[in-house]
Parts: sequence; structure tokens; C-alpha cells
Amino acid sequence: MPKIGNIILPDFPLLLAPMEDVSDPPFRRLCKLHGADLMYSEFISSEGLIRDAVKSKMKLDIFDYERPVGIQIFGGDEEAMEMSSRIVDAVQPDLVDINFGCPVKKVVCKGAGAGVLKDVDLMVRLTKAVIKGTSLPVTVKTRLGWDENSINIDEVAERLQDIGVQALTVHARTRAQMYKGHSDWSHVQRIKNNPRITMPIFGNGDIDSPEKALEYKNKFGLDGMMIGRAAIGYPWIFNEIKHYFATDEKLALPTISDRVEAARNHLIWSMEWKGERLGIVEMRRHYSNYFKGIHGFKDYKQRLVTTDEHNGLMDIFNEISEAYSDYQFV
Repeated sequence: MPKIGNIILPDFPLLLAPMEDVSDPPFRRLCKLHGADLMYSEFISSEGLIRDAVKSKMKLDIFDYERPVGIQIFGGDEEAMEMSSRIVDAVQPDLVDINFGCPVKKVVCKGAGAGVLKDVDLMVRLTKAVIKGTSLPVTVKTRLGWDENSINIDEVAERLQDIGVQALTVHARTRAQMYKGHSDWSHVQRIKNNPRITMPIFGNGDIDSPEKALEYKNKFGLDGMMIGRAAIGYPWIFNEIKHYFATDEKLALPTISDRVEAARNHLIWSMEWKGERLGIVEMRRHYSNYFKGIHGFKDYKQRLVTTDEHNGLMDIFNEISEAYSDYQFV
């Protein structure tokens, strides 16, 4: 069983990826309900935390029902990273995770996220600063390297472990790939097989079905896997994968009623956490994912994303349940 500090995870845990504008407490609650073993906050700017930015502080919210949960921070300045890890430590998540993988230009331009892959010495200094600022286990999420000509994940893994990092998740793409092309988990497998590496190694990238999850589990021999985009609008993927691992059989697809219940809960929890107005508005981006592929759904989708009032949305959910009560997913 993989262990991160005092956190004992189940055999081959399934981790929910930290995703900006997605992995907030309501979404994490749904994924926990459907089998996620370890989750992370959206990534939080170290500079934003120090400035006391409202959006950054809000991302520190964690709840006991979602434990174990980590808070993920990013930044390119050692002092800011140490100070922000002290702030995170006070909230007492189960671990602090550092994002050295985000490929987005506005993050990379600040010498943070995947930008740090160009300077492993800086990565080590930033990580040491975080470890210095917290009593919690520190883990890292990163990528293979900046581009295919500079894959340096082997050096990164050894040097991070040497300074006290307690687990490493690797998105098996380079920064240059962004989210395109295929991930190459063979590089992550090589780290896992390095006799010097004793910390848990988790793989991330392209896991979108129980079949692929089992194939990658058997093929690459890692300690667990992280799932991101495949869980958006489809939190059932975690239990589907676990069931497939255990039985070699696929669970029945979630029904319309299951999808309505998930979307409704997501909305209710969003309103509770963000306030009614913001909860309603920010939920709009999720509906097309919950009801993907349903024939003739366009009018309902339009109403869901234009209705401003809680009771009206609940009425639409009830209508959808009735209108599609016999709908069969294939």
C-alpha cells in the first residue's frame, strides 16, 4: 500500500487531478462519493495567498468528508513559496502538493508550473522552501520535461526524493505537448523501476476508461494513477475503474436519473459553498458534460445555462428525469 507521510492509501489508489476552475469542494465531494481515493485543491498562486487574494484564500477551503486531501500551490519565488506553505500548513490539509506541471503560458511566464522544468536547480530550491515552511508531507506534480529534447524527469525524481519529497505524480507529456498528442508512460515506468526511487510514483494522462486503466496498471507497474479530464461531468469513472479491476466486468452506465442527481447535487453544493448567484453561474460550464451524447437535449441545455433561479433549475431537472425516463445509453 502506498504511503505518503502518515497517509496510508489503498492498493493502487485513484487520485483526482487538481484542475483549475473544476476541482473545487463541490466537485471533489462528488468524486469522493464515487470512489476517488486522494484529491487536491485547484492550484493556488503563492503570490495570491501572500497578498490575501480572496479567490486564492477561498481555494484553501477543505472539509473533513473529503480527506485525505492535498492543497496544491505554485510559484517561482522561494520566499513566496515558503510563506504560502506556512499559510497552507495552518489550514491542516493532509499534504501540500507543488505544481511544476501546469503548461499554461501565464503561469509558465512567471517562472512557475512547467516553466521550472527548464531549471531543475530552481525546482529543488523552491521545493526546499515549501518543505521548510510546512510540517505536512510535501508531494510534487510535474511533467516529463520541457520538450521531447529535454526530458529530465529521471533527474527530477531523484533530486526531489533526496530533499524529502514524499510522492511524485507525473503527467506523461512534455510542456510543449500541452494536452495534445499521446502521453508516454514508459518514462514514468523507468522512474518507478529506478532502484534509488522509494517514494510512490503516480501516472497521469489519457486515462479515460476502465479498460485503459487496467491496461496501464498492468503494463507500467506504478503505485497508482491520477485522473483529470475524464472525471469532469463523469465522477463515476473512479468506481467503474475499481469495479473493473476487481471483476474484469464493466458496471452499467449511469442512467439519466444518476446524471440528474449528480448535476443537482453539484449545483446545490456549489450554491452552498459559493453563494446562490455564483454557484448557479459557475455550474453552467458543467451541464454539457453531465448530459453529453443525449439526443435532443439542446433545448434543456439552453434552459439550464440561462435560468437564474434555484427553483427553476430544480424544475428543469425534474422535467429531464421524466422526459428521458426510458432513455438507454449505449
